[in-house]
Amino acid sequence: MKEIKTVGILTSGGDAPGMNACIRSVTRASICAGWKVFAIYRGWEGLIHDEVREFTTESVSSIIQRGGTILKTARSEEFRTPEGRGKAYRTMQKYGIDALIVIGGNGSLAGAQAIAQEYDVPVIGIPGTIDNDLFGTDSTIGYDTALNTIVECVDKIRDTATSHDRIFFVEVMGRDAGFLAQNSAIAAGAEAAIIPEDSTDIDQLANFISRGIRKSKNSSIVLVSEKDGGAMHYAERVRKEYPQYDVKVSILGHLQRGGKPTAFDRILASRFGVASVEALKEGQRNIMVAIRNDQIEYVPIARAIKIDKPIDRELINVLSILSI
Repeated sequence: MKEIKTVGILTSGGDAPGMNACIRSVTRASICAGWKVFAIYRGWEGLIHDEVREFTTESVSSIIQRGGTILKTARSEEFRTPEGRGKAYRTMQKYGIDALIVIGGNGSLAGAQAIAQEYDVPVIGIPGTIDNDLFGTDSTIGYDTALNTIVECVDKIRDTATSHDRIFFVEVMGRDAGFLAQNSAIAAGAEAAIIPEDSTDIDQLANFISRGIRKSKNSSIVLVSEKDGGAMHYAERVRKEYPQYDVKVSILGHLQRGGKPTAFDRILASRFGVASVEALKEGQRNIMVAIRNDQIEYVPIARAIKIDKPIDRELINVLSILSI
């Protein structure tokens, strides 16, 4: 196996609070290992178009507290093509990049897997997404910060909901995963969470109305995943099927992505960054760094992106009990 002397680092897909802490960690751990570090701007698109520059320790000073990503990020349709990946690989050759460390979500790691397979490049994935939907890791960079942002917003919405005896449907991100909705519902004392993982034959809205709205409880907060029409869909249903209730919708949108990362995300990102460099030193390749039961583990990228991460059914039960 070729000795690694130079690594490239990029962030791809949606930004997540804590990515900068991870960039800092990867950069300094790599330099500590005696390697050169090249930062790739705007993700896979930047690798295709040669947006690359060498990083030093100073390059990552005073970024641990910043949200977003200093490397920028972009979607890249061109990278989805063999020709695009070929251009990206030639950029790597130009700078002598021996291995890639990719911070991002499902799509970003799928891209990492593709270039690794086609050009025999050692790739290490780091899970950076607020959705927390990657299999094999208890948490992803940005998830804790997003969760805290949602809870802060819901606390404020609660004041209005109570003052006006309203039902508020609050839509949160998460794509096909309900981790943000479910856990923020518990943390904010919401009455229900409507999530993809709980979409059985039981009508979630009817179930909520039947058990969650009592004569003594006219105001309610319902957290809704953005999938299948999201909060607007359920609000319209209530207006039609239960016109006696005053319904409002709040879509938090990209508000959830921003802000300073929490201490938890900064520590997690720092651990992931160091672990990614250690993995390369051990000869690991095509794996995602993960954390399970507070221990760093390695998960094959193929498993991380192909297997659906299950939600803890106990959380659904906890919310159901506490919302009476």
